[in-house]
Amino acid sequence: MANAEFSRRELLRRAGLGAIALAASSASAVTFGTGCHRSGPAGGAPMASDVTKLSDHLFIYRGPVNVGIVRDGAKALLIDCGDGRVAEALGPMGVESVDQVIFTHHHRDQACGAWRLAAKGARLGVPAAERDYFDNVAAYWANPQSRWHLYNVHPHHLMLAEAVPVGMTYAAGDTFTWGPAALRVLSTPGHTDGSASYVVDCDGRRTVFCGDAIAAAGQVWDVHSLQKGTQTTDYHGFLGARPQLVESLGRIKAAGAAALVGSHGSIMADPAAAIDGLVAALDRCYDKYVAISALRHYFPKLFAEYAGRKDHMPIRKGKAVPGCLRHFGTTWMLVSKDKAAFVMDCGSADAVREIRKRMDAGEIRSVEALWVTHYHDDHVDGIPDFQKAFDCPCITDRSVAAVITDPPAWRLPCNSPHKARVDRATADGESWPWHEFKMTAYHFPGQTLYHAGLLVEGEGLRMFFCGDSFTMAGIDDYCAGNRNWLGRGVGFDRCVALIEKLKATHIFNPHVDEAFDFTDEQCRFMRANLAERERLFGQLVPWDHANYGTDEPWVRCHPYEQQAAPGKEVTFDVVVTNHSASSRTVACRTAPPRAWLPAGAPGDWVRGEVPAKAEGRVRLSLGIPESSPSGRYVIPVDVVYGDRDLPQFTECVLVV
Repeated sequence: MANAEFSRRELLRRAGLGAIALAASSASAVTFGTGCHRSGPAGGAPMASDVTKLSDHLFIYRGPVNVGIVRDGAKALLIDCGDGRVAEALGPMGVESVDQVIFTHHHRDQACGAWRLAAKGARLGVPAAERDYFDNVAAYWANPQSRWHLYNVHPHHLMLAEAVPVGMTYAAGDTFTWGPAALRVLSTPGHTDGSASYVVDCDGRRTVFCGDAIAAAGQVWDVHSLQKGTQTTDYHGFLGARPQLVESLGRIKAAGAAALVGSHGSIMADPAAAIDGLVAALDRCYDKYVAISALRHYFPKLFAEYAGRKDHMPIRKGKAVPGCLRHFGTTWMLVSKDKAAFVMDCGSADAVREIRKRMDAGEIRSVEALWVTHYHDDHVDGIPDFQKAFDCPCITDRSVAAVITDPPAWRLPCNSPHKARVDRATADGESWPWHEFKMTAYHFPGQTLYHAGLLVEGEGLRMFFCGDSFTMAGIDDYCAGNRNWLGRGVGFDRCVALIEKLKATHIFNPHVDEAFDFTDEQCRFMRANLAERERLFGQLVPWDHANYGTDEPWVRCHPYEQQAAPGKEVTFDVVVTNHSASSRTVACRTAPPRAWLPAGAPGDWVRGEVPAKAEGRVRLSLGIPESSPSGRYVIPVDVVYGDRDLPQFTECVLVV
């Protein structure tokens, strides 16, 4: 993918973003009565290409996020601020200063421009439950629990890179007046745990600013933010914040507003219908998820209300384990007739001790290989101890090898900081003999995109080791961060098709003591479910494919974390997965720490094009000032993807 550097103005001209983004370059770029006018479906009259007037004193700035503007003479109160370019649209409105900014939630795209406004005297008000995620963000970024062994995703790493001063906090039921407006605070968790909405009565009209609780009628901005555990950790909670969000939507609906404004998306003129549509859509999507969920095997009480549904796939009974296999912890061990051992996964030092115990007992005489199904910590944390204890090759799929040999380069759920040595990185379909068995390796992007499958043939059996991708209840896609792509020939559709093709007599999961299998009819049922899910989730999000809403790291930095030295330059790639059916242009630039460059000026834009259904890379570079103290520095990255402006959408970490 060819890269080229150019100015922000040129980027926006080429991208066709018009006055919306050009406003950040100069105040004169925003003039009333020019440009491509926008009018919200609530009937607001367009005043400029990026401002919609709802009433005499209430406006919406339609930038990367929707910003509410309450005007009182030459002063303004803002509801959220995005990257701050809204400030450039205020002059033509007669606004000379921003008195106050109140936030719906802490995500970086909502608030990354707050420091500039605060530096000019604006007071910042935030939801009380999220104060630390504004004025104490260093604690989050310095905490190893925010980096490794990630089983909980709240708070989210779409966190401000640097703190901003908080002047006041708001909780449910708080009321206050500002100029011509009366405001009331609603607690509306769901998108984040501490999200708030603001009921604004102004000029005889009621409007609710609800953050990312809803994007448009029947839609949310993304699905992965709703990952939340209830009976267990967030890791097992796909759409787990749905009940919480539905309650929040009920409070918003009860406010009886004439218009509903989300951070991303349209201005909704019929809030009740928009909300009802979203609740129904969430129910449909969750039902399809549950119908073939592997989690029904592990946590049946979590899905008690769905038990016995005729339109859900029945849970298969288990099968006896062949005598050539041993199971302990998250390890399956294949034992040959001459007592050689082929070990699959090593989640802890306990597994090493168990293998030694069996060697001492004469059950096995040697350990000849270690196969790794996927990168999750409960499958790899013991590998360093294993590799010290046993002199044998470590084998895995290339995608898994990339992660476990260089963990700091990745930010993923359940990632372990422990590096593993991989001696053989296999290609999809690669085969080799091992004693009386034939082994065939597969790229198997099921539970995670970075996953392997292994078919073992011998003794009249076809044994498939699927890692954590299946249980007898179905597919293991309960964590959006694992990158479970929807679509024909990718993700679980690819995996189920392979299961159907291989005709395995036994399937093995490292967390399940029994073997299991699937009938052809069940394979067809799962694939049909996945196809319907692609359609339903595609309708749930305001993107042209469902995966943009479910695949959290579709834009990521690689390496995610690296060492850096003062006075040196570092480079990293912004890796973009294009889930669309046609190519997409992309442009990226760094947003360095405020102390590194004059006024925290961003880096140069670098542009490229990503083919359809493919991954592309944009290489960025950043100089480290000689005077930089040692420490961890979070480097956000601005992204323009097609016609979407995504400020500080991803980040990397530099350890100076």
